[in-house]
Amino acid sequence: MRLFRILSLLLVVVAPAAFADSPYQVEIILVRQNAEPVINSRPAPEDWDAGAPRLGERMSPPRLGNIVDKLRADSTYTVLAHKAWEQNLGEQPVNIAITDGAEQFGQFPLQGVLRLQLGRFTDIDADFWINQFDANGSVIASEHLAQKDVRTKNNQLNYLDGGHLALLIKITSLTAKPPSAPPPGLQD
Repeated sequence: MRLFRILSLLLVVVAPAAFADSPYQVEIILVRQNAEPVINSRPAPEDWDAGAPRLGERMSPPRLGNIVDKLRADSTYTVLAHKAWEQNLGEQPVNIAITDGAEQFGQFPLQGVLRLQLGRFTDIDADFWINQFDANGSVIASEHLAQKDVRTKNNQLNYLDGGHLALLIKITSLTAKPPSAPPPGLQD
């Protein structure tokens, strides 16, 4: 009986660590597909970020610069944003608000919210707006990318197609060991 009490106590101490959040690098590339017609949408609501914390200054060095260079060299794409940051992810959903450009009356030229939830795969909700402003700072046109309940593989570049806007996203564990090399006899 004493063994069961010790094991129970050990489970209480160890189990929360098994489900704790782990650090990941999240990297996104938002592009406009120039071959597709631009679809104007309603402007973002005033509470577009729904209280999600802003990405702010916690950027990390991007790893997908070669892909951005290829996209910029291809006239069929316009790179609208390229951002990378470190984020703790776990079983509880995490929302992060992403902006670019100068704020005008609570709106930005680029604004969006990513919702990430880690499991065997990572579930993503992406909501981004590309806004154009008049001389007074009012939004006169918006483009919207909305992708809900997208299941992606970690450590791979994933493509979320939203018509004329698309999001490339890669979520990489910062604690996982890299795959080991095959034994010398199996490399051919």
